[in-house]
Amino acid sequence: MKISDVRIRLVNKEDNKLRAVASVTIDDCFVVHDIKVIESAEGAFIAMPSRKTNDGEYKDIAHPLNTETREILKNAILTAYYDELKK
Repeated sequence: MKISDVRIRLVNKEDNKLRAVASVTIDDCFVVHDIKVIESAEGAFIAMPSRKTNDGEYKDIAHPLNTETREILKNAILTAYYDELKK
């Protein structure tokens, strides 16, 4: 799997842990939109796109199937996020 492109939209809202929304292109042929970058006390992390179910829980719409792929996505997105902050 190759991350072809990462696009970051910064979110500038006070009192909000959501810092950015990312779109990731994989292998120049598949895009995942609405990956959230969230700031916590332990640092920034990503949350995959999700939807609210009838019972009030959130379920991921798209997500990595293993830890290695999740780390690749996380590192690519957070690197792009920190680069965007420097601009």
